[in-house]
Amino acid sequence: MINCPIFLSAEIKDSDMNAQWQAFLESRSAIIGEDGLVRFENSGTGQTLALYDLSHLGLIRLSGEDAADFLQGQVTNDIRELTPDRCQFNGCCDPKGHLLANFWAFRRDGDIFLQLPGNMLPSLLKRLSMFVLRAKVAVTDASDDLVRIGVAGEGAEALLGSLIPEPPAGPGGVTHTRGLTLVRLPGDRPRFEIIGEAPAVEKLWEQLSSRAAPTDSACWALLDIRAGIPTVYPATAGAFIPQMINMQLIGGVSFQKGCYCGQEIVARTQHRGTLKRRMYLAHIATDRPPAAGDELFSPSAEHGKAAGVVVDARPAPEGGCDALVMVQIPCFEADDIHLGDSEAGPKLEFRDLPYALEG
Repeated sequence: MINCPIFLSAEIKDSDMNAQWQAFLESRSAIIGEDGLVRFENSGTGQTLALYDLSHLGLIRLSGEDAADFLQGQVTNDIRELTPDRCQFNGCCDPKGHLLANFWAFRRDGDIFLQLPGNMLPSLLKRLSMFVLRAKVAVTDASDDLVRIGVAGEGAEALLGSLIPEPPAGPGGVTHTRGLTLVRLPGDRPRFEIIGEAPAVEKLWEQLSSRAAPTDSACWALLDIRAGIPTVYPATAGAFIPQMINMQLIGGVSFQKGCYCGQEIVARTQHRGTLKRRMYLAHIATDRPPAAGDELFSPSAEHGKAAGVVVDARPAPEGGCDALVMVQIPCFEADDIHLGDSEAGPKLEFRDLPYALEG
């Protein structure tokens, strides 16, 4: 079995972990680092049927009768389309249309939950709370209330189906059963997240681990990268208009909904076709993956400017790393982009995203 390499990203830090769940994991030989990532001595790999702890991801809960209407005026997507059986990719922008955070949204027990990296939660929680005013909505950190795990790989759907009635049939689908919420996420293999209270998730983990290999949680981000799903981290907050990282191509932006902060800039970029940068998938031959926000070089770049930046990068089981990068379109077309500030850095090898690019 090939172990998934570990990359201790500065972009991930400890989020609150349910104490009961932490004790359960440790009793199953899990090692919980100060960065909040869970590791296993005999870790599986993203190439196998794998089981993941996702406690490093934070949860924001919005509850109250005005929750949906309040959120509708804050985010890039149409909350009216967020139903109990569908999740939604979404983002929150500043007045200039730059993403301050992006996240998965889903409903559970009448509330709306937003999931994003743990170190992005405080800033988004603070921003949303600032705009509550008289709305009947409570915005709280729910990271410690619910446990999150993931299972991915060939056979994941059949395995879940043998344990839980009717897991979601397609990407974006959500089902609720036995106190658990199951979300099916996009990817190059069947991939599911399960959310629930600790006792219910502990029981399911025991059942899943008989066939799915417990796997270092850092490997989950690699599945996002290969699915072409971008993540905004502290180093890149405010750096991207949604279209620069393909949010509109993966259902993360609605151009028919009403106003939200930054909406005018986002809409103008879309309708005028003025996009000069976009996100691509690349492989980089390097032993240590770059961090989010690291700059890229190209001799074809506009004078005095970086060719682009790293959105996210993680070690690949076969060596090197896979990365999502936001780059100037002419530099991509010239195929002369290097990691770092000169041609001395490793050259990026571009690979196909699992969805079509516009234009």
